[in-house]
Amino acid sequence: MSAQTIEHIVLFKVKDDTDPSKVNAMVTGLNGLISLDQVLHLTAGPILRNRSSSFQFTHMLHSRYRTKEDLGGYTAHPNHMSVVKECVLPICNDIMAVDWVADELNGPIVPRPGSAMRVTFLKLKEGLGERDKGDVLGTIGGMKELFGSIDQITVGENFSPARAKGFSIASLAIFKGLDELDALNSNEEAVKMQKDKVRGFLESVIVVDYVIPPSQSATL
Repeated sequence: MSAQTIEHIVLFKVKDDTDPSKVNAMVTGLNGLISLDQVLHLTAGPILRNRSSSFQFTHMLHSRYRTKEDLGGYTAHPNHMSVVKECVLPICNDIMAVDWVADELNGPIVPRPGSAMRVTFLKLKEGLGERDKGDVLGTIGGMKELFGSIDQITVGENFSPARAKGFSIASLAIFKGLDELDALNSNEEAVKMQKDKVRGFLESVIVVDYVIPPSQSATL
């Protein structure tokens, strides 16, 4: 358990007809950033399922840090800036990033290779009060108690609005594997009940599923 962990997620839309070798170079370059001292965990690769019609992201990066300062150090690091400039920006036509503080993270900082992830970004309707926002955060954070297939869940408010496209709340649910994630999908009635609790507060939602490649070493 960690008292506080910084979650960092970036979604990428690779341009159509991009040479596969350039896509591989981007993924390899991003995964290589695990070597930076500030990084506790990092994985990058293709998105398994994009459940949002408004955005067609193709790849995802998820990483974790001890502090906001460590995240800032990673972002400003020459190696990171080089990968972004040389491997990411030339082949991507859309990028968004969301950062939040995960308080009292239960379970490992580094998810196991083969773990499945569901990432959810929420854009709230204008004019909502703190109580409404708290209801949304509480509903999402309580899902682990309702769905046994969830190994770990974090939820929080985005603190880096520049690249978040107006999405202010994010959550990350981690499952042992794809079977466990699909088990959540099969529990349609219970999932619908939770969605109905927050639907009236939301303007837009982004949901993507991702699996940490088994070939990535345990240090990732």
